[in-house]
Amino acid sequence: MRIVAGQWRGRRLGTPEGDRVRPTSDRVREAWMSIVAGSIPGARVLDLFAGSGALGLEALSRGAEHAVFVDAHAESLAAVQENAKMLGALAQCTLHRQDALHYVQKLARFEYDVAFADPPYGKEFSGSVATQWLREPFARVLGVEHAASEIMPEGGETRRYGDTAITFFRAVEG
Repeated sequence: MRIVAGQWRGRRLGTPEGDRVRPTSDRVREAWMSIVAGSIPGARVLDLFAGSGALGLEALSRGAEHAVFVDAHAESLAAVQENAKMLGALAQCTLHRQDALHYVQKLARFEYDVAFADPPYGKEFSGSVATQWLREPFARVLGVEHAASEIMPEGGETRRYGDTAITFFRAVEG
């Protein structure tokens, strides 16, 4: 897996050991970033179910100011830390070892500019993150990756890439 664009374009990222993490493909990550590109420069980014940290690190590569990575597994956060260190980005990163669903329940309105969620498929975590965002939009833009067959809550726009889908939720400020 590699950084697709920005200052670290082409740099390879390490992934946690084992098969617990399902990294987002470069093609899907590129599409995801293209859709939120206007919101990335200078943004405070949240990467939920961080895994290797590829989404948050990709955002930093494209000009985000700071990224917060949340994952319940120490192996994932170790991979994020190693990847950030290799890129020289540790100062722009905050890591939290915590259940992502519990983390978002404590967030205030628009605490982040952009939030990425890439939870394990088949456990209804995607819908739970989206439902929490609909109650209290903790980011101006939320992108949630999920199985294309999974039904997401109303209010988002879904893009499909084979078996994978990303549903985007955007806050209407007023």
